[in-house]
Amino acid sequence: MAQYVISGGNQLRGKVRISGNKNSVLPCLAATLLTEDKVTLKNVPIIRDVGVSLQILQTLGAQTTSEGREVTVEAKKISQTELPKELVAKLRASILFVGPLLARLNKVTFSHPGGDIIGRRSIEPHLDGFRALGYKFRVKSGGSEYQGYSKIHNQKILDVFLEEASVTATENLLLGCSLNPNIVILRNCAEEPHIVDLCNLLSLMGVKIQGIGSSTLTVQGARKLNGCEFSIGPDYVELGTYAIAAAITRGEIFAENCLLRGLEPLVLPLVRMGLKFEEKSGGIVMSAPRIVPHQKIHTNIWPGFPTDVMSLAIVLATQARGVTLCHDWMYENRMFFVDKLIGMGAHITIADPHRVLVYGPTKLYGRDLESPDIRAGMAMVLAALIAQGESVINRAELIERGYENVVETLLSLGANIERVD
Repeated sequence: MAQYVISGGNQLRGKVRISGNKNSVLPCLAATLLTEDKVTLKNVPIIRDVGVSLQILQTLGAQTTSEGREVTVEAKKISQTELPKELVAKLRASILFVGPLLARLNKVTFSHPGGDIIGRRSIEPHLDGFRALGYKFRVKSGGSEYQGYSKIHNQKILDVFLEEASVTATENLLLGCSLNPNIVILRNCAEEPHIVDLCNLLSLMGVKIQGIGSSTLTVQGARKLNGCEFSIGPDYVELGTYAIAAAITRGEIFAENCLLRGLEPLVLPLVRMGLKFEEKSGGIVMSAPRIVPHQKIHTNIWPGFPTDVMSLAIVLATQARGVTLCHDWMYENRMFFVDKLIGMGAHITIADPHRVLVYGPTKLYGRDLESPDIRAGMAMVLAALIAQGESVINRAELIERGYENVVETLLSLGANIERVD
């Protein structure tokens, strides 16, 4: 178990390289199973979840090579259709391998995926979508294992409506129909930037997709897809993380490798809280002369404020002069970490599992903490950076599932942080 030992109070200044989007690279890695040719992904973040995805690919029979932030996958022969349970249990995004295996081999066996426990994250939207495509599923082992089989409908046009605009369900259905030469219309799709990334990769591989970036995608696959090279887009959650870090420490951070275009759902609520974003020299300068309360920070599906930034925004709100209502309707466990902030001195009222009232500004004090997941863990890191005294964050390896070189990056910005194994 890894620990971060942090002494707060230092102003953060300097530059950071924004990594490739974690939520883009995981479906893109799954997409490499759709072709026998080599697929090279660039700007891949060096994080634990990518390592688990590569292990899954290798277990299925794919050849993988990694050099820095570049990964090449060649899935010439897939030797099995059962996803390894021990790896599936580590990664929520393992569900994304179901679509490619069904598309390529018409068969898959998988258990319920693991990952962060931030709410009741059902796989039913995935199963319902695949059933609409013509696949059938058997439930095995008392409901903990699933077996998918059969071929896609031979109808020339299939119209599939997603009852929930789920990001991973949208991605999975895109993957699942990419080897079908008939037309599939997917309605009520999620619109996040990482879905745009996946669509652009599939297009390079030979899939025809209309409506990229909208809630309706018209997909015409091909019986054989080709390999390609593709660069993963920057991680806007990481950008938001370091923007908030600059704000609460009264510092200034230059984010390389990204621009503001298309990031309004993330940036505008933060601007209303006093943060400044200025494009300069191919990157973004981030600071906050003062932090002001926001009447309500409300997560939503894109183009709404991203749920992955809510935990971090709560820490920001502790330093705003006034009251901020933080509401995440998507996950009922997202707010459960705030008791740790309260223990550090934050003044927070828990209204219900989805809403908290944050009163600021409040002085925070160092404590021993335990990271429950990636985003709450990083929120604790931010809180520790401004806390008086020393904080110890246990289970820090969970944070490294989603953030590349977080300790090295914070050290380069002036933080007093040490990783202890």
